[in-house]
Amino acid sequence: MRTHHPDADISLIRHAHDEAALWHEGQTRHSGDPFLTHCLAVAAIGMPPTVICAALLHDVDDTPCPPGRVAEHIGQETADLISAVRTAKLSAIVPSAFNFDIARRPGIKPTWEEAVLAIRLADRLHNMRTIAFVALARRYLVARETLDIIAPLARGAGLTDVSRELHDLSSAVLRPTSTAFAVTTRTLSILTLLLPTPMRARWREEWHAELAALPTRCTRTRFTFRVLLSTPRLSCTLRRPTSREHRC
Repeated sequence: MRTHHPDADISLIRHAHDEAALWHEGQTRHSGDPFLTHCLAVAAIGMPPTVICAALLHDVDDTPCPPGRVAEHIGQETADLISAVRTAKLSAIVPSAFNFDIARRPGIKPTWEEAVLAIRLADRLHNMRTIAFVALARRYLVARETLDIIAPLARGAGLTDVSRELHDLSSAVLRPTSTAFAVTTRTLSILTLLLPTPMRARWREEWHAELAALPTRCTRTRFTFRVLLSTPRLSCTLRRPTSREHRC
């Protein structure tokens, strides 16, 4: 947020975060992580406050949140954007109409379509990073849609890094190279148990994404081995108090 819009008032974002935390309280992802971790991941898209608020609250309709509350407490524009995100058909979007390099510049307000697409892509990217925790049948359906529609859409919109990661993650689901991939994925998930609880989801996503991007069994095994060796030190560092009086 500060990188792309340094002068923006973030008080509305704080309010939206509190609303998301309130209505998603007690909800968990398939991974067991608090549902709010997904909202925060989707909101990290470098857009103006209204778009970030919509990203934080994009799943609030699946909670007991009363109709009209978002419009009343956050604003009608955010409420309308959430509605558009939930109803948009990505297959009907023409990606050549978007320029995210411009849309993320300070002082530039993205078009309605750019805002909707940014949230949907961020939502799918985080879902694909955690796809290993979803039931197998659902996993294949989501991966196929991602590979056929969403990854090409991101590429056409100029988001090549997002497109590449979506392609790699969905390909890993649809065309697993060997059972070794599943073993290394589970190993990385187990290793996150050594880390502080609030940080497990972040590191699990990062490690799984890096693993999925590696082309061979040998490189995936080497990567997993490096993580295995470095995790105790990482855990020690993350748990270390700021005071020098306490050492791990």
